Amino acid sequence: MGRAAEMTGTTPGFLRSLGDQGLITPLRSEGGHRRYSRYQLRIAMRARDLVDQGTPIDAACRIIILEDQLEEALRINEQLRRAQHGQEPAADT
Repeated sequence: MGRAAEMTGTTPGFLRSLGDQGLITPLRSEGGHRRYSRYQLRIAMRARDLVDQGTPIDAACRIIILEDQLEEALRINEQLRRAQHGQEPAADT
């Protein structure tokens, strides 16, 4: 966790709070250490940026979740649009 905090410019407590908010859920090593994916580290950095701008951590987590949901909805919408126009088959979602 210390290395992840260093990589994201945060503290271990900040990363724990992101987990408490349900934003990221790191895997655990056999020894019980938290293991973060690159995607989770990017999410943590985005949260740090929002908090640094004065956004409360709970609001920052909600913003990131909503941004992620919007991105996914736009991706699905584009897939469906292409399928409708015969450009590619719609992927199962």
